[in-house]
Amino acid sequence: MRSLTNINVLTCAFTFTLWNNIQSTVEDEFIANYSSSLLTNVPKNIPVHTQVLDLSHNRISGLSISEFINLSDLQVLNLSHNLITVLDFSVFIFNENLEYLDLSHNNISEVSCLTLAYLRHLDLSYNKFTALPICQEFGNMFHLEYLGLSATMIRTSDFRYIKHLQLRTVFLNLGNLSLYEPQSLTVLTTRNLHIVFAANQNFIFSLLYDGMSTSENLKIVNLRYTLSYKDFPSPSLMLLKKIKTTTLTLDAVDLQWAIILQIFMLIWYSPVEHLTVRNLTFRGPLEELTEYAFLPLLSSVEQLISLDGSMKALTLEHVRNKVYYFNQEILYRQFSEMNIANLTIADAYMPHMLCPNRTSSFQYLNFSHNALTDELFQNCGTLVDLKLLILQKNKFESLRKVSFMTSRMKSLKYLDMSNNLLRHDGAGVQCQWAESLAELDLSSNQLVDAVFECLPVKVKKLSLQNNQISSVPSGVAELKSLEELNLASNRLADLPGCSGFTSLQFLNVEMNSILTPSADFFQSCPRVRELQAGHNPFKCSCELQAFIRLERRSGGKLFGWPAAYVCEYPEGLRGTELKDFHLSPLACNTTLLLVTALLLTLLLVAAVAFLCIYLDVPWYVRMTWQWTQTKRRAWHSRPADQEAVLQFHAFISYSERDSPWVKNELIPNLERGEGCVQLCQHERNFIPGKSIVENIINCIEKSYRSIFVLSPNFVQSEWCHYELYFAHHKLFSENSNSLILILLEPIPPYLIPARYHKLKALMAKRTYMEWPKERSKRALFWANLRAAININLPISSEANE
Repeated sequence: MRSLTNINVLTCAFTFTLWNNIQSTVEDEFIANYSSSLLTNVPKNIPVHTQVLDLSHNRISGLSISEFINLSDLQVLNLSHNLITVLDFSVFIFNENLEYLDLSHNNISEVSCLTLAYLRHLDLSYNKFTALPICQEFGNMFHLEYLGLSATMIRTSDFRYIKHLQLRTVFLNLGNLSLYEPQSLTVLTTRNLHIVFAANQNFIFSLLYDGMSTSENLKIVNLRYTLSYKDFPSPSLMLLKKIKTTTLTLDAVDLQWAIILQIFMLIWYSPVEHLTVRNLTFRGPLEELTEYAFLPLLSSVEQLISLDGSMKALTLEHVRNKVYYFNQEILYRQFSEMNIANLTIADAYMPHMLCPNRTSSFQYLNFSHNALTDELFQNCGTLVDLKLLILQKNKFESLRKVSFMTSRMKSLKYLDMSNNLLRHDGAGVQCQWAESLAELDLSSNQLVDAVFECLPVKVKKLSLQNNQISSVPSGVAELKSLEELNLASNRLADLPGCSGFTSLQFLNVEMNSILTPSADFFQSCPRVRELQAGHNPFKCSCELQAFIRLERRSGGKLFGWPAAYVCEYPEGLRGTELKDFHLSPLACNTTLLLVTALLLTLLLVAAVAFLCIYLDVPWYVRMTWQWTQTKRRAWHSRPADQEAVLQFHAFISYSERDSPWVKNELIPNLERGEGCVQLCQHERNFIPGKSIVENIINCIEKSYRSIFVLSPNFVQSEWCHYELYFAHHKLFSENSNSLILILLEPIPPYLIPARYHKLKALMAKRTYMEWPKERSKRALFWANLRAAININLPISSEANE
């Protein structure tokens, strides 16, 4: 069965883009691509179920039945751009489903024919045939729609076998044509006829005239004639009755001006409705034109202005003038007065165009890529039916003058002024646009913010892409009908508001200088359905988090998300997509950050206060201050030549409740007998008039040792704590070993207050003497205590006295 299952071969067979889309390997069992593989023969390992086979751009010189016998499903075969010289259609006898066969651009000069009943596309162009390779068997290919041929001679009998076929397109590549029998083409039945001539071809006008009598759509390429104008075969009036062409395309035309006018007159009177001429070059010489036909032709062309022909659209593209002098005003007048709907003159170096003298029928004008200036159509009131006007790539400079140019075009809907030199300084002069103007393209100009003072009020679609706009001034433009605004490639630093654009639905601000877009955009622009804001240098910071959340709530209104939205700053995040950028709420919420910092500070203060109270830090601070003050006073009151001298062996610190033991046991046993010890006791050695703290410090400093009588009563005494603190301070400040601890009674740890941590540390790290309860051990106790404090005190002046 002739099925196109799994792939749409029918569509592929009639599009030249098929071969550009095929992959460079065998994709599956239906498509095989061997193009540009330097093959000299057809491969033998082609999958048997292949339906599309590309063997183009190789070096294959011959074909055989064995190479295609197993490809019974083959429907599309491309053998173009090879070295095949002889073609025998019998090699495809087993390929009954073949519909598309391309053998163009080979060296074929001989053909042996066979009917391929289902063939729809056959291309034999760009080969080396002398006569047209049309066999009798072609007449049985009733499905044939496209036929490409090449030859150097054409006779009337060449098309006799296919004149009954209803062809869609016939393509003729005619090299150095040596023979053409008139009216040979007219026997063809085809809708589209495409003829490519070689340079300086003979018979081009005969083929042109016959082609216009053959098909509805005619395209001629390389219409060049270098002979004298007097040898030009002028068309007969009888030809007008035979012309069938309604759409005519002429490409690569190089003719004398007079010949162009003759052909144009023929076309104007003919049924041709659409004429397109591309790559047109018209030339002189002027003497020949004037002598033979130029002046009569000009008068004939001027008569065309008043005639209603069939032509509806004229397109002239890429026009080059090699006639160095002629009256251009006549030419401009001819174009401006044409009674047609569409006129295109593009890339023609045209500096001006006249305003029609009467109400014009123009509905579409395209004068792009010329040299037109602000003077075009000023005060022109005859273009009342004009709907589309394209003036891109010209030399317009004043936006205000452009607005006045359109003011009398009552039907104008679309205006393209892109790629000009337009400016508007907002000097206070009002602009006046056509009230009907709905779409305006001002892209790629030199416009700044002031452009919003000079815009048509009822415009619906506005493009200001690639200008120098840095902001959209609020309250300047009231464009209530504007639905689509393109501000891409400008200098915007933020998303514009919609205060003046209440109907805005589409906004493009891509490729601007937006670092942090406003997060309230969709609130100020509730009717916007699509926002294109990608390809901006986004700064990924806390401020951007709100815009990222906006995308999640917008429901897909951000066009190009997420690929077009990438961090540019800071350097460490460059290239990161916005959807992957995250910061903690604490880092971005200033209020929350301040509250958190305040709470942490309060907790820290509370913790420090608790520790200070628990460790009695204020007490230690106060004691340190008093000790410092006492030392300072003592330093200033001491004579300069007097040094501190030890006066006592030991200072005794004890609780008042333990005084009986001190007075009855400690003092008597240490101060009597040989080697008596001089003890400092607060009751007898404190100096009247001085503070208690100052007396304690003086006594400790004048004593070699400090004896602390420890007991539960000791830890309950505030003054004992002072004395222990100052003695401990002396221990570290003077790096001495002056402390002697006597444990009079055991002290349970729970009785020691928390602020007595120095006492706990001393009892844990230093050896202390324990008062023995047995009398037999007391002698040893006193001996050890004497040994600990035994020292020879220096003789002071106070002692001598």
